[in-house]
Amino acid sequence: MSLHIPFDNSYARLPEGFYTKLAAAPVREPRLIAFNQPLAELMGITGADEESLTQLFSGNQTLEGSEPLAQLYAGHQFGHYNPQLGDGRALLLGETVGQDGQRRDIQLKGSGPTPYSRNGDGRSWLGPVLREYIVSEAMHALGIPTTRALAAVTTGEPVLREQLYPGGILTRVAKSHIRVGSFQVFSARRDETALKTLLEYTISRHYPEADGPLGLLKAVIEAQSRLIPQWMGVGFIHGVMNTDNCQIAGETIDYGPCAFMDSYHPQKVFSSIDQFGRYAYGNQPDIIVWNMAQLATALVPLMPDQDEAIDLFTQAVHAMPTLLQANWLKVFAAKIGISDPEPDDEALIKDLLSRMEEGQADFTNTFAALGSPSARDQFLNPERFDEWHQDWAQRIKGLPDVEATLHSANPLLIPRNHRIEEMIQAAVGGDYAPFHRLLEAYKSPFSTMPQNEDLRRPPSEQEMVKATFCGT
Repeated sequence: MSLHIPFDNSYARLPEGFYTKLAAAPVREPRLIAFNQPLAELMGITGADEESLTQLFSGNQTLEGSEPLAQLYAGHQFGHYNPQLGDGRALLLGETVGQDGQRRDIQLKGSGPTPYSRNGDGRSWLGPVLREYIVSEAMHALGIPTTRALAAVTTGEPVLREQLYPGGILTRVAKSHIRVGSFQVFSARRDETALKTLLEYTISRHYPEADGPLGLLKAVIEAQSRLIPQWMGVGFIHGVMNTDNCQIAGETIDYGPCAFMDSYHPQKVFSSIDQFGRYAYGNQPDIIVWNMAQLATALVPLMPDQDEAIDLFTQAVHAMPTLLQANWLKVFAAKIGISDPEPDDEALIKDLLSRMEEGQADFTNTFAALGSPSARDQFLNPERFDEWHQDWAQRIKGLPDVEATLHSANPLLIPRNHRIEEMIQAAVGGDYAPFHRLLEAYKSPFSTMPQNEDLRRPPSEQEMVKATFCGT
């Protein structure tokens, strides 16, 4: 039985100005590292064998029904507008409608240069490929909306970054790759025909109940207002929340210099290119509001009365901080065992976070241990935790299901940065055992086997990762 993917490529049926059709650049000696069989089955992919998977997901072969294309978009990068970006090292192979009725994109990342590469080589080295595979699948297991990893291959060719590294290609799956920047590029060009086409396509694909530009804006605001507090709840820092990395469907996308906090600090930054902390952990709610303001601006030309549109869109964007705060309260109240929070619980939560910052407490392990005496051991000054614990004990007294709420809201395992770096270094040397170990362990983040207890340990001073990097 030969490999079959039931392609149904709706984006490729949009006008040619939305993309450039081209094939991937072949690679010398591809080898399959990983293939996500359960995801493939959900998507209706059948007949998979190692050789056909390797050839397809390296870009060496194009499967029947695939229509490879690089998408056009623009975007604000660290607050500065770039009028044309696009897929500079990625190709959308096509779409499937899975057994669950969900339409999904299949995209190669690191597949070679495109017309949008801006003098880049269009490739990825192995590290970012494996990081995204691990982290995106871990985020899925944590219950956070995210793109998924379908496959990873090595190319058998070196990629030059700071030095020569082995090349790799990731196959990414998403509800779509439509971004805020997808709207920005046509709005900036004053191409209202293309902008309207994209609006109608996006509503039909993602938010069929939305009514026009305002309805779409509100739907995306609601999705992002749920997503960002979920990031915050696991200590996740995206690192590059540019508008071209902000997906309309409300999934986490583009795991470049992303990282998870160890000790808690609201202004924690890992990204090597975020020199001024624009995308620090605690700034992410403000940045998503800013990104939604850029989406609103891009949609204004589609409204018949633009003065009225500005008023309506401004109201929608200004309402977003309240939505974010309400969802943040739900996420963090659950993390302290409260399933039905009250407004006063915000002060209790922020008091704990303040003491965690002061005491350099590990974010994940502190919350995971709240129901046990070991929580205080996370603090440099345990008596400061004891003071908070008295107030917390009084608050949860008599509440139902506290223990169950704590367990469901607080993972034991996250992809800790030093473990990811160890895995990458091993893979660069040809050892994929750490990659497969992490992949398996992170499938069950709310429970742990004895053999994985070491993955819960924060880094030592020597193991600490202070900066993360994108793959370009």
